[in-house]
Amino acid sequence: MSYTNPINQSTGKADAIDAIDETSAYMALIRGNLDYEHHMKYGQHGDREMYEEIYETVCDVVCVKRKTIRINGEEYPYELVKSRFLKLNSSHVEYVMGCMRETVTKITNIRAYLITALYNAPSTMSHYYQQEVQHDMYGGGWAEKGIT
Repeated sequence: MSYTNPINQSTGKADAIDAIDETSAYMALIRGNLDYEHHMKYGQHGDREMYEEIYETVCDVVCVKRKTIRINGEEYPYELVKSRFLKLNSSHVEYVMGCMRETVTKITNIRAYLITALYNAPSTMSHYYQQEVQHDMYGGGWAEKGIT
């Protein structure tokens, strides 16, 4: 005869609560990393909406577990992408927002484009700004803008 102690049986509710707690913790961490509250309070209306969309996208990528995530048409391990997204800060988001504002080509899958841009932001942002300085100082950028 076997006896199963009903007190020690898991009903799955604890697992669900743990998942909710983990998701809430990640969302709070992301809000802090991205200086979300500051941007919602002081940002311009259009910027606040864009920032909110980016925040939601980062949360989706981090909190929805899967084996892989598609970045620029390639499958990347979820844990790698999650790790990079958890390191994003407000400078990365502002960089991505600026690049998106300057993009004049039609983007057919905005979510995929945004995820790729956010994933690449930490490794491309410095080079982008360095190139902007090089262009402005030595490539005629100041002359184009009427600065002498």
